[in-house]
Amino acid sequence: MKSQATMICCLMLFLAIECSHYRSKIHIKDGDKLQHPEGKLKTGRIQEKCRGPCIPASNCSQPCAQPFHGEIGFTCHQNKWQKSTETCTSLSVETLFKQDFNSASRLPLAASSIPVHVLDFRAPEPVKSVAQGIRRNCPIDYACILDVVKSSEATSGNIAFIVELLRNISTDLSDNVTQDKMKSYSEVANHILDTAAISNWAFIPDKNTSSDLLQSVNLFARQLRLHNESENLVDELFIQAKGLRINHNTSEEKFNFSASMNSTTEGILGMIEIPTQELWNLPPNASQAISIAFPTLGTILREVHLQNVSLPRPVNGLVLSVILPEGLKQVLFTFEKINKSRSARAQCVGWHSRKRRWDETACETTLEIMNRVKCLCNYTNMVMSFSILMSPKSIDNKVLDYITCIGLSISIFSLILCLIVEAAVWSRVVVTEVSYIRHVCIVNIAVSLLIANVWFIINSNFHKKAQDSNWCVALTFFSHFFYLSLFFWMFFQALLIIYGILVVFCRMMKSRMMAIGFAVGYGCPLVIAGTTVAVTVPEKGYMRPDACWLNWDSTKALLAFAVPALVIVAVNLVVVLVVAVNTQRPSIGSSKSQDLAIIMRISKNVAILTPLLGLTWGFGVATLLEGTSLIFHIIFALLNAFQRH
Repeated sequence: MKSQATMICCLMLFLAIECSHYRSKIHIKDGDKLQHPEGKLKTGRIQEKCRGPCIPASNCSQPCAQPFHGEIGFTCHQNKWQKSTETCTSLSVETLFKQDFNSASRLPLAASSIPVHVLDFRAPEPVKSVAQGIRRNCPIDYACILDVVKSSEATSGNIAFIVELLRNISTDLSDNVTQDKMKSYSEVANHILDTAAISNWAFIPDKNTSSDLLQSVNLFARQLRLHNESENLVDELFIQAKGLRINHNTSEEKFNFSASMNSTTEGILGMIEIPTQELWNLPPNASQAISIAFPTLGTILREVHLQNVSLPRPVNGLVLSVILPEGLKQVLFTFEKINKSRSARAQCVGWHSRKRRWDETACETTLEIMNRVKCLCNYTNMVMSFSILMSPKSIDNKVLDYITCIGLSISIFSLILCLIVEAAVWSRVVVTEVSYIRHVCIVNIAVSLLIANVWFIINSNFHKKAQDSNWCVALTFFSHFFYLSLFFWMFFQALLIIYGILVVFCRMMKSRMMAIGFAVGYGCPLVIAGTTVAVTVPEKGYMRPDACWLNWDSTKALLAFAVPALVIVAVNLVVVLVVAVNTQRPSIGSSKSQDLAIIMRISKNVAILTPLLGLTWGFGVATLLEGTSLIFHIIFALLNAFQRH
């Protein structure tokens, strides 16, 4: 009886402690937090801006509101405070296991809680207590931490904490990975791979966090042991995994995935094929292959590495990981494009876990039909994940290269010959003011096009070396400027025609006409090209990622060339029609007959050249539209190469 009384007293004391602890936990101060019915915290932890003046390039920080720990960093950009980093976290070892630990086991784990490394990503401390807690509370799977993780908000700090949690599980608890453990592990990863969490990845101070997640998942899956011939291991919305038993007698094996970017979109297809000749390299004993699909991880990698020059282009397919036995070196991948409006060729790549970047040498594109791309990739311990990038490169075709090379050669030779002829007959042909201005236009058109062609050749040969440098900016600027000069001197020719027809009794001085000509021919292009540089260079949107030419994908800087060129073509066509109407009646008197004959010759030149230029750039615009056929690129190359004087 005495022992029973003692037990009852102990039990009552335990309940009193638990009730007191529970009351202390649910005590809420005004403004601290609101408890969502499903358990997610809805807080006012994020401060919109720092107090005080915003000085360019200055930084400041604000502490996270309770119950979050950490701080939010801000940077002054364009006279506004913009959030740059965030380490707000509500997770710790204590919160992970608070529902399962009794009062005796809570104290030592509380002492080893891990907000310290979340706040300092440069020197993270090992999270040994997580392994201890899981071994004690859920050794069969990781269900004991799922509710806490899923109910937490996917703040930047919590994302970093969960990635560190998964990394420690991969290193400390991967000795006996079962299908149940793989499923629980993937549910935790699925929480931070949600599309709603993507934007918060960018504010994690450690930019290697997303790469660490990918490497941790691959490492954990490598330790999984399959028991059946084929298994659907994981079927979460943002992570899927499958496994197969294979041996050297197995025929070609395939993994098929269909994963959605969110709950409302259709699935994006992905397929992994292990060629039969590769399977022959396996030893006689049975082996296994595991594959994992990530529909959103490519976007997360891009979001985190926006300033990384090694990740210049978005991922346009699933990220597919494959874990293969020793001896298998090559794998075939088939990717469906996410963004089907892109007409540019896709680039097959593999993620190098040590270099933490996409490796273009790991894969080669074997086939691209419609919206699907087939890649042959080299599998190594460092390159286990693969995808496709949206490549803005123009279609790679030897026919286009030959047409451009031959056309430029003929063009440059013809332009040089034109300038030599003009210099030889100059004194004989500039007999009147109109004739003089006409030949000035011809010379400047030839010079502009000749220099533009030279810059084009330099761009073609050196754009890879000059990429992301001031040289590339200079190459792009001068190409833009001289191509615009070509069109604006044509525009001045049109103005000269209108002047010669409509102005009969009053003639402008030659010096004034020359001033207007150079202002139009070189001044207007200088203003347009200079404004384009000033507006787009600070935002790194002036040039294409792969070439020294005007950007189209992000800033549409190419419109600064296409719009003026096409407008001038349209105006010149109108001028040709006006000339056709006004020259039907014979002129009275002979004093202007010579000038009228010259104007007619100018009109013929403009009438011939303008439609050709308009047709050329009409096909040029067509190559920018989605789904453009190769024939449009060939026609554009032909017209653009042979349109020169």
